[in-house]
Amino acid sequence: MPEPIRLARRVVELLGCSRSEAEQYIEGGWVTVDGEIVETPQHPVTDERVDIDPAAELRIAEPATLLLHKPAGVAWQDAAALATPATRLPDDDSGVRALKRHLQRLTPLVPLDTEASGLMVLSQDGRVWRKLTEDYAQIEQEFVVEIRGNVHPYTLGRIGHASSYQGRGLAPCKVSWQNEVRLRFAIKDVQPGELRHRCREGGLDVVSIRRLRIGRISLSKLPLGQWRYLPAGERF
Repeated sequence: MPEPIRLARRVVELLGCSRSEAEQYIEGGWVTVDGEIVETPQHPVTDERVDIDPAAELRIAEPATLLLHKPAGVAWQDAAALATPATRLPDDDSGVRALKRHLQRLTPLVPLDTEASGLMVLSQDGRVWRKLTEDYAQIEQEFVVEIRGNVHPYTLGRIGHASSYQGRGLAPCKVSWQNEVRLRFAIKDVQPGELRHRCREGGLDVVSIRRLRIGRISLSKLPLGQWRYLPAGERF
């Protein structure tokens, strides 16, 4: 049996390209070894069949950002574990070509209460991390909160103008009735537990919380537990 060599070297031999170009083809998911896509240039090969997709494009694999509909009961810090090939939205029309590497080293961003469901951002992109971390206090989020309790004329005023939470002053937020049992919040710099606190200030108990939007990015019709890619060009 011949000595193993790096997959990138085999691609160089097959295409007559440079090593850096071979690595880009591999990392872009264009190369198969015995019919299986391999994305690591250092993968050892001997006499296996190596093929390059005829539609291969020479481009650097960009870091990915995923949008996930997190179920209630999952801590937001653990949400990346829900992103698997099986849970990708079947009709994802983002235009992003799926790669195995896109499901690795994902950082959950924009905290969401464990008991809440809704939009989560999982990203490998440092630019997205900086935007959602450094500008967090300026990015508006939208929530629907199901409540129970007695409603009074002052209820919305107390909820929208709660003065403080855990020793921290609160800015006013926009809150309105979606229907007789659901409130709709548009709020910035929201802290864990804050929505429940605001509802208690209005004499209401929270049944459920769902995040619909972060900045300009919405949950849309993404089913519970599934994810899709953030398309190139869309911004929070």
